[in-house]
Amino acid sequence: MRATPDEYQPSVGAAHTPAAIRRRLQAGPGHSYLRDFVYGGIDGAVTTFAVVSGVAGAGLAPSIIIVLGVANLIADGFSMAISNFLGTRAENQLREAARELETNEVLTVPEGEREEVRQIFSAKGFEGEDLERAVEIITSDQERWINTMLMEEMGLTLEGPAPMRAGFATFGAFVAAGALPLIAFIFEVSSPGSLPRPFLWSAAMTGIAFVTIGALKSRFVLEHWLVAGLQTLAVGGAASGLAYLIGKALRGLVDNV
Repeated sequence: MRATPDEYQPSVGAAHTPAAIRRRLQAGPGHSYLRDFVYGGIDGAVTTFAVVSGVAGAGLAPSIIIVLGVANLIADGFSMAISNFLGTRAENQLREAARELETNEVLTVPEGEREEVRQIFSAKGFEGEDLERAVEIITSDQERWINTMLMEEMGLTLEGPAPMRAGFATFGAFVAAGALPLIAFIFEVSSPGSLPRPFLWSAAMTGIAFVTIGALKSRFVLEHWLVAGLQTLAVGGAASGLAYLIGKALRGLVDNV
């Protein structure tokens, strides 16, 4: 259950003392890598268990499931991590290009840029002397001026997440969650007969991973942990079910090999 407003009040009050506010603003905005972690974890569990389901549906040996599962785990995880790294870096490069453009415009057409500031703050409710004073304060410092244009005109943040951290968060979560569907089959291969029905064990562990990832996400968004967990479970279960049915339907091809 979520805390009530009364339960939140002491911690919220402590975070809004003048000293606490000063420390928080001086530290600057932080960057959450929750999206990268959740994205990597869900995709790792879904794709690996989809491979497991497809191969199990086709009736192939546990050793084959492990080989294909591990290959998917490393190759797909690396691909996702690199894609996230490049995408995050491209966003940062876009921000730097926008800063260079705004710097050039402030230097070459300052009056036009002042008028943009004036119209931006006029839309926020400033008028008369207050409006002109706000324009004067903002445009008196070039860095403040450019930062204002980046945020207000272009809708950009001043800093972005670190591409390397985003990539590692995706890869780490992908491998950690994606390894779970394979554990039961590793036990089966290392000690045959020690774990009856490894596919059911694999499905159970993957289901727990789905719910856990969804519940983790709920700690940072306005959503109940059970709802978030069941949503993730439903998405992963649907993908895995389709893979199993396809493997079952194509089992005849394997039998003829």
